[in-house]
Amino acid sequence: MRIPLQIATAIIVLGGLSGIVLPEYHLRLLNLSLISAVAVIGLNFAFGYAGLISLSHAAFVGMGGYGLAVLTTTCGWSPWLAAPVAVATTAVSAGLIGYPLLRLRGHYLALATLGLNVSFYIVTSNWIAMTGGTNGIARIPGLALGSLSFSGEHQFLWLALVVLALIAAAAAALHNKSRLGREMMAVRDDEIASEMTGIDTTRIKIAAFVLSAVCAAVAGCLFALHVRFVAPEDFTYAHSITYLAMLIVGGEGTIVGAILGAVLLTFLPEWLRFLGTAYLFFFGLLVLGILVFLPTGLVGLGQRLSRRSAGRPVFAPARAPEATP
Repeated sequence: MRIPLQIATAIIVLGGLSGIVLPEYHLRLLNLSLISAVAVIGLNFAFGYAGLISLSHAAFVGMGGYGLAVLTTTCGWSPWLAAPVAVATTAVSAGLIGYPLLRLRGHYLALATLGLNVSFYIVTSNWIAMTGGTNGIARIPGLALGSLSFSGEHQFLWLALVVLALIAAAAAALHNKSRLGREMMAVRDDEIASEMTGIDTTRIKIAAFVLSAVCAAVAGCLFALHVRFVAPEDFTYAHSITYLAMLIVGGEGTIVGAILGAVLLTFLPEWLRFLGTAYLFFFGLLVLGILVFLPTGLVGLGQRLSRRSAGRPVFAPARAPEATP
């Protein structure tokens, strides 16, 4: 449990220090990046650990967000009760959807999950009685613990940091200590060989898909509690692609990479605002450059630099991504 505790401590300490020095607007961006990091760690279960190309991640984020929004505004539930129910409902939905869906492989699976995300957008846009349609759901109550409210950016930062630290520690424990984590990576590396050794690959892929959806639903609940508003435009397939880009840029198969990618791609558009209308072009070009020249992401770059400082060849065989928390 040493590595999970180190990761959780580092997240809380570094995030807390950032909250002290950042102005209000950038603190809001930091909170949004932490929410995205929770979602991207979830995507890492499916894509980084099990090798499943999922383009429906934003739909599961939306299920969590809409679940909390509907239960708190329509049913009058407390957010403390609505959040676990929304997460559990999303997990069950992911299991039911994943059982037939995950029999597909490769680009067929990617297209099927993309269609799932598009279907979610269509349903939330047209089910006006439940979701409010394109107007969304507003006036979502904030989270409070006694007299302590998490409505402000500084207060919400600590909530987001604690949730992210717990999710990251759990992911590291599953990755490094559990049989399930090893089976996921075996399925990712060679599904046929895994089946020959007796691994139920369908069960493993469904487990990875459900764990991914659970983290996504937690991120959706945090998003609803932070923004106090949810709408279909917040959970389109473009957001799923962004989550995937965050993971690849940071370093797939690693928890640190998931967090770095989420923070970088959340702040990068703001850093490029001085370019005006051309910032999207440079943003896309920069991300594309990272994907082409740094296939192992920012974590892989850090490993190369550490080997150079240690006097080893920069392009020596690196430790496998799955060995990095």
